[in-house]
Amino acid sequence: MSIKARPVTVEDIASWRDLYREEMHCQIVHDNMSARPGWTQPYLIDIDGRAAGYGSILIGGPWKGTRTVFEYYLAPSQRMRTFDCFEALLAASRATAMVVQTNDVVLTAMFHLWARNIASEKIVFADRLTTHHRFDGPVLRRRSEPAQEWVVEVDGETVANGGILYHYNRPYGDIYMEVAESHRRRGIGTYLVQELKRICYEGGSVPCARCNPDNIASRKTLQRAGFVPCAHILNGTL
Repeated sequence: MSIKARPVTVEDIASWRDLYREEMHCQIVHDNMSARPGWTQPYLIDIDGRAAGYGSILIGGPWKGTRTVFEYYLAPSQRMRTFDCFEALLAASRATAMVVQTNDVVLTAMFHLWARNIASEKIVFADRLTTHHRFDGPVLRRRSEPAQEWVVEVDGETVANGGILYHYNRPYGDIYMEVAESHRRRGIGTYLVQELKRICYEGGSVPCARCNPDNIASRKTLQRAGFVPCAHILNGTL
């Protein structure tokens, strides 16, 4: 049996990435990296001369100077060779690091075996609960068109802002928000996230979110608005 990984273009793995997205069935935090020219180098994986999957590494942007594996997919019929194919990918790509989203089952298994100096970069959240927080006074207003940004006003003063980012894999929209320090711990952030979720659904998208693992206040705000942790973004060296 011959296993080889060879460098190709992003276009060459487009159909494989569609299969990868379908299997993930969730927000993929690093999905748009492949659309940025010069940021990634994909590899097609061949078994006995036939394409069996792909892997891709990050080489640009914040990862410049590294060769960081971030995607790996094999056809289900070839997964008995998952470890051998990954070794071929590491050898061909000369990878120096890995970054994984832990609900990517296959790549996370590879991460547990090969990665060292592991650290969590982000917690990824999925929407699981519908909430009904209400306040007297706050006004939610769209900041501008066509930007997906909103503000919360209290007595005419802007006390919070947030929005929805759509540069991840569709149909997912990533929610972000910030509350003025003088108005924190009053539930305004929870209310804003809840309303941004509603707006996201009304636009035909699925809300999701991320936060730093050390940001306890943001994590609790997201949870109170119905988000549930579903994954970590983990970094490690090879």
